[in-house]
Amino acid sequence: MATKSIPRAKAPQSVGVSAKVVNDFFKNAEEKSLEYHSLMVIRNGKVAVEWYNEPFDKNTTHSVYSVSKSFTATAIGFAVCEGLISLDDKLLDFFPEYAPKKADPRFDTLTVHNLLRMSSGKQPSFLSDKAKVDWIEDFINSPWVFEPGEKFLYINENIYMLSAIINKVTGMSMREYLRPRLFEPLGIDFPFWETDRNGIEAGGWGLYLKTEDLAKFTLCYLKDGKYKGEQVIPKEWVRLATQKQIDNEYNRPGSDSSFGYGYCFWLDHLGGFRADGMFSQFGIAFPEHNAVVVVTSSITVEQDGLDGIFDFFPKAFIEADENTELDLAKSVAPALSEHPEKEQEINDRYIKFRKKLLLNLVGFQVSVLPLAITYMMSDKAGNIDMVKFDFNGEECTFRWSEGDEHNIIALGMDGHYRYSTMTLGQIEFKVCSNATWIDDNTLLVSIRPIQTVGKRNMIFSFRPQDKVVMTPSSTPYVGDILDTLGGFFDQMIPNKKICEAFKKFVQLLPPLVEPKHHGRFIEGIKRK
Repeated sequence: MATKSIPRAKAPQSVGVSAKVVNDFFKNAEEKSLEYHSLMVIRNGKVAVEWYNEPFDKNTTHSVYSVSKSFTATAIGFAVCEGLISLDDKLLDFFPEYAPKKADPRFDTLTVHNLLRMSSGKQPSFLSDKAKVDWIEDFINSPWVFEPGEKFLYINENIYMLSAIINKVTGMSMREYLRPRLFEPLGIDFPFWETDRNGIEAGGWGLYLKTEDLAKFTLCYLKDGKYKGEQVIPKEWVRLATQKQIDNEYNRPGSDSSFGYGYCFWLDHLGGFRADGMFSQFGIAFPEHNAVVVVTSSITVEQDGLDGIFDFFPKAFIEADENTELDLAKSVAPALSEHPEKEQEINDRYIKFRKKLLLNLVGFQVSVLPLAITYMMSDKAGNIDMVKFDFNGEECTFRWSEGDEHNIIALGMDGHYRYSTMTLGQIEFKVCSNATWIDDNTLLVSIRPIQTVGKRNMIFSFRPQDKVVMTPSSTPYVGDILDTLGGFFDQMIPNKKICEAFKKFVQLLPPLVEPKHHGRFIEGIKRK
């Protein structure tokens, strides 16, 4: 059977990609501290550049956040072309059991078309705990903020409803529906996609892909739905999805998120289009240059991530370059840790932390998971309770509990990561971890779930009388995340005074979300 992989070029220059410009891309990323996790550049049907930033590699499945929307829209495209649904179908026609008791004429114009182009007019609360509600009911009963089709308003729930529609009309999950139509023809291993309690995929996020998987998908759209000569996605759907369906000029004016929106694809200032996910996950098509650029990242400000690409692409496709060698960026290894006498004192002893009751009430239970990770499962991780360190020369075993979940991972202390798995919120994560002594009484533990954008740092300060203070933080930093979300408040909160008050409130959240945790060593606890 023929391979489904994208062919590799002998050198970037052989397919018209300047190695010099690509080298400049990496230099710029380093100078501006832009954390790209992977890069794949395809031109004329061949991979010209392929790079992974340790610990990420070609086999890493990475959370792609809102890139998931483009896959959901593709499922809708198949269903439309197969005659299962129409773009003019009304939402309530699929879910009559959820119809409000009092008829509302606005539902007569809330169609599949409006969901696809982010113009439903609905605004579900972004503060509600989605794990505790029926998402379909929550959407239908959410307030109207404008008439359906009137304007653009970017919300995840629109795309969840499309996922629910696929589930309703096909009787299968969206993954299963896409398996023979998209995943198998592109050679994409059956991917993980987060679901709600009813088994319906999130639609708007929650999909995990390899870098080449996203590259295949973007390349297929670039080629009018064809991959390796086979028509995979209907050509007419590709045309509709990647052309301007609604104006979004008012959405972050001047940014690359204001040049029009298709069916879950963003249009850019160069005349191309992209699948786009939070923290700068991009599958960017350059039709004029027969090229695709794909990155996974951990860059909070999306425009920074896009500028880091558009400043060098399509320049790399235009400038002549014959002799420059590609100089791929090198990863920075964790710091080598010294091993103070403190290790003997704390070895094999349990530390009990006090509960943060207020955090429990507002849903911010502190976890080993970075704050950038979002997931839908009802049993969420959080409430760090007990921890224990077992030092053994160049490695440390780290045990902890969060509620009813218990995990054990290895921490490298010799300048190298250790790889482990942990399960939190019913999801298994592969992690790379290390620990470094900052001073004789302060230990920094860093844990990165490598399928995600974030890294969790926890500083343990060992104090007299067996007291311990743990200070958590995450990259991306919670303040930067909240600042980014603040850009959406203008859309979500029509009242300007309330909007500004909410923005000021959000600025107060970081120290509340990431507070210090106080604990102490305790005796008599059995090993778990």
